[in-house]
Amino acid sequence: MAKRAKFWQCEIIAKDDLLDESGDLIRAGYARQPYLKYQRRFIKAKKSRIKEWDYYLIYNNKGAVALTVDDNGYMGMLSASVINFENATETTKSKIKWFTYGKMNLPESSISGDVNYEDKKIQASFKIDPKTKNREIKYFWKNFKDKKDLSVSITLTDEPKESMNIATPFEKPKHFYYNRKIIGFKASGKVMLGEDVVLDFGDEAYGLLDWGRGVWTYKNTWIWGALMMEVEGHMLGVNLGYGFGDPRFATENMAFYDGIATKLENINVDFNTKNGKDDYNSAMEVTSSDGRFNAIFTPLIDRYANTDLIVLGSCQHQVFGLFNGSVTLQNGEVIPITNAYGFIEKVKNKW
Repeated sequence: MAKRAKFWQCEIIAKDDLLDESGDLIRAGYARQPYLKYQRRFIKAKKSRIKEWDYYLIYNNKGAVALTVDDNGYMGMLSASVINFENATETTKSKIKWFTYGKMNLPESSISGDVNYEDKKIQASFKIDPKTKNREIKYFWKNFKDKKDLSVSITLTDEPKESMNIATPFEKPKHFYYNRKIIGFKASGKVMLGEDVVLDFGDEAYGLLDWGRGVWTYKNTWIWGALMMEVEGHMLGVNLGYGFGDPRFATENMAFYDGIATKLENINVDFNTKNGKDDYNSAMEVTSSDGRFNAIFTPLIDRYANTDLIVLGSCQHQVFGLFNGSVTLQNGEVIPITNAYGFIEKVKNKW
């Protein structure tokens, strides 16, 4: 892997607007809270380049459900995936809506505001309780698999005190990415296919939110991974990633222990190769440049999707599996990671 630029790790510690009057980032860096205020009307780039999404992933040791509502400017997308860890199977359905240009009405805040979508086949609702901060997730997809309807009803509670927030510029003016990832909700609820319960989230079920808003360049490749587990009654979550924008100001790598963040520097995922290509079915070593994170990731299933529309395209490998290793917290405490369920994905987009 090519050597990447040295990271400055600029921390943002106060509230501010995200964009200036020219549509550029006022400041770039990471934060432990969503301090920066995103306002779509301040964007000066073409509407077709604006990308906005809410993505939830919920799982336990049996399987996972991933739910997306996004608006990529010239197209919006609804997507649902149900993954079974025990028999290494998955079903993903996606629906594209052309020329949305913000009509999906995704909220400008990750703290408040609801996501609602409905048509003849799909109903999606992501709601935030303003008092408890609990998140109610409902998703319905008619004839999702074997002529059976998918019904998802999940509640996310115990939101961590801190989260990963990053404002990243691209090399192109007026292009940026503002992202919040909340890692380590407690989850409860069910995923049903027809009358059958395919996932029952009770004890030791966790959830995360990937909330993204920005103006992206046409071609991008990124790595993103996360894990969530309990260690002797303490909640541990880790967010890992790189590949988008100009990374010199910060990385999105953080570990969360009982909801408190420890910043990690540069993360490297060491993919093995097979026939000259990344091998997504073999073990990967995942390490941080500061030595705080060291783990071996063993794949269970590769959720692969490749869409090629010539001008537009997306090649995605989202690999679910087990992490084993350790993470060192800011106070020097070493937390063991033993058979922690999580994922690593590599995505190449032309969008």
